[in-house]
Amino acid sequence: MTGTVPTLSMVFMAVSILIGFGLPLAMFLYFRLKKKADILPFFVGCAVMLLFALVLEAMVHRVILGSSVGGKIQNNVWLYAVYGGLMAGLFEETGRFLAFKTVLKKHQHRDVNALMYGAGHGGIEAVVLLGITMINNLTYSVIINAGSTEALLAPLTGDLKAQVQSAIQALCTTPAHHFLLGGVERIFAVALQISLSVLVWFAAKRPGKRWLFPAAIGLHALVDAATVILSGKCGNLILVEVGVGVFALLYVLIAKLVWKANAQKEAPADAN
Repeated sequence: MTGTVPTLSMVFMAVSILIGFGLPLAMFLYFRLKKKADILPFFVGCAVMLLFALVLEAMVHRVILGSSVGGKIQNNVWLYAVYGGLMAGLFEETGRFLAFKTVLKKHQHRDVNALMYGAGHGGIEAVVLLGITMINNLTYSVIINAGSTEALLAPLTGDLKAQVQSAIQALCTTPAHHFLLGGVERIFAVALQISLSVLVWFAAKRPGKRWLFPAAIGLHALVDAATVILSGKCGNLILVEVGVGVFALLYVLIAKLVWKANAQKEAPADAN
């Protein structure tokens, strides 16, 4: 196997690594130091994302998509988009709602904690899906460009070897800007996660606003489904990210309206 990874691709991988790890840290420090948010909501957001999306939702995906019905879903982009969007909305928004009603119930007197929670929820997603992935990509790229590809593949056999070969080929041929767009996408995704957290926060806090919970599920499903459809039908990654950016802007505006209508004057921050 021949080929090298372009230097610009590696630079953009490094930039995306900085975004993946730096964005959550920057948000945590901003909401904590500037807005005086509590610390706990950030880490609860991290835990809910990991448990509900990367563990529980993934377990259900393995069962459903591994069945005969799963084959039909995966072979139809529209079905797959609707299925994936609804599953993400149900699991993540339910996780948020339960967290706000239980672990974070004593922190509901300060609405800024909704933003801190969203920073944790979206932040850990950026770390796992972007930061760690780009570290792996950059590591492989260094190995490839050092001429050590054959040494990397030598101990591998079968499907695993084929998968690594495919990954190596992708690193060498993927346009450099795609690695940067991954970072841009995570910025939009964090904005979406914080916005949805605001909706569910007030659904959990105010009995008369329970409708915001199913609304958040629907909005989450909509953006995820639209992203899958755009990716499947369009194929232009820049246009896909523009679409995600439009959704992010729209959801931020919706969250602002909900915030203005429901937020209470902040009580003094507790020492913690």
